[in-house]
Amino acid sequence: MPGLVAAVVMATGSGAAVPALAAGGDPPPIPVRITGESRVDLSLQGDNGDPAEPQIMLRLAAPGSDEPGEDGEVPVVHQGDFKIMINVGGLAQVAEAKLPCDPSPAGATCAGDQIRAGEKANVLGGIRLDIGPNGSPRRLGEITVTGEGEGVEFAPLRIEVVVSDSRIISRQLSPPEVGVGHTWNAPLGLRNAGRAPADGVVLRFRGTRGLSFVERHGNCAYRHTTDGPLQDQGTDAICAFPDVVEAGTAYAVAEPLRVKTLPFALNDRFTYGFAPADAEKAKALLAADGYTPGTGAPLTLEKLAGTPGTYSGQASTWLPFDNSYDILITGDTARGAVGETVTVDVGFRNLGPAWVRGLEPPDDDPMLTYVTIPPGATATKIPEDCWADSHTEGLYGCWAYTPVLEDANLTFPFELRIDKVVNNAKGKIQMQSFDYPDEPNQDNNWAWIVLNPTDEGGSTQGSSGGSSAGPSPSASSGAHTAGSTGTAGGGAGPSSTGGSSGGGLASTGGGGALLAAGGAVLALGLGAVIVVIVRRRSAE
Repeated sequence: MPGLVAAVVMATGSGAAVPALAAGGDPPPIPVRITGESRVDLSLQGDNGDPAEPQIMLRLAAPGSDEPGEDGEVPVVHQGDFKIMINVGGLAQVAEAKLPCDPSPAGATCAGDQIRAGEKANVLGGIRLDIGPNGSPRRLGEITVTGEGEGVEFAPLRIEVVVSDSRIISRQLSPPEVGVGHTWNAPLGLRNAGRAPADGVVLRFRGTRGLSFVERHGNCAYRHTTDGPLQDQGTDAICAFPDVVEAGTAYAVAEPLRVKTLPFALNDRFTYGFAPADAEKAKALLAADGYTPGTGAPLTLEKLAGTPGTYSGQASTWLPFDNSYDILITGDTARGAVGETVTVDVGFRNLGPAWVRGLEPPDDDPMLTYVTIPPGATATKIPEDCWADSHTEGLYGCWAYTPVLEDANLTFPFELRIDKVVNNAKGKIQMQSFDYPDEPNQDNNWAWIVLNPTDEGGSTQGSSGGSSAGPSPSASSGAHTAGSTGTAGGGAGPSSTGGSSGGGLASTGGGGALLAAGGAVLALGLGAVIVVIVRRRSAE
């Protein structure tokens, strides 16, 4: 997270966060991911780690930073009862589990009443897995972890458990030199690092939404996801190989897996991994809900001489690197007499051609935009996705969490009371530099709010070299109180086709800073949703 944004979060202080009500009622639920290892390999050879140590550590990943505030505490982003349910029914005849919290024959339940920003502070507990006395190779099981609670929406975690007398690892990938709109032949491979052969393997691979797979191979099944959080959208595939994979031997996928980068792709992620699975289990995996069988030529494995390359449990790479995006900040003009209230709209638009995928959650960095109110006016209502600076009167921050769609269009409406008519009064909107990845054109990352303009034909848009002109955040503004989020997503709320920021407005005082956000949340998907988490700053 950039230093300024870290300072914003650290300035929040202590205390629990409570949801801010939108004009239409309660805000949508806060999205929280249940995290932990997605796969555990158990060996019949007994090399399964320290018997006293868990192989899986469960946590909750909430929007916001793990950095503590001035009081040394990580800000609370959800206050309210919730339950996390660990279901181990899928481990029958596969492995035995020691569970945290309140265990039962079917699993365990972990209860809580607050969730903090980030992931480090939200530890649920560990799961220890061991092979029972009747353990046998080539068994696969699953642990499912789900959650429920008012005001929060949990993304579940599914953990694959593999019992084998072999150990299958995947060849690491070098960053591919492939441009946007081109196709990469992904060199997939595996090695059996165990002491026994594997009687069949499965391959799982995934591309985020900027990647597509040219063929649909006959021994694979595919699932294309176009809804839910943007980071979860993309294509998943499972492929079955009935081949016996010999111990100590390396293999390559004989046919290149052709991965195409779409016109809006930028730093999209490709991930793959192999696991042992016999024919019966592989068949069940291919028939999983939501997957469609391929009809093309099958992928095959070929044995290699030696074990070239570096191997691990899972391999990832990012592509392409040669695309770019362009954020346009737009201003507005309004006229009013003393005592009147006017509305001005601050615009945040991605001109593309690429989307901004950002980092992996929960480490996504936000795009931060400053709004300085013109002289002679006071903000009486601000968008829910903005906050007031506690050190500089008339200065506000608005931010959008990544990912940001390639055609995102977001409007921040500010209601301003005219206290004094100042002809051609100017306030500035300026986006802070965002460095993941760098934006080539930053000349249009600022604009003006103009009240009572004297030039009817005047423009509010910034131009080259303008980013150093006009009002800008003071040195003290680096210690913002924490803010609330907005983003450019698709569908309802801020949308890829334009419209307002969605939801209601948060009241402020006469230019003073009353709101300090304890966290900020964005539920991303085709229907983007803004949730604002705020708390009142204690009296000084």
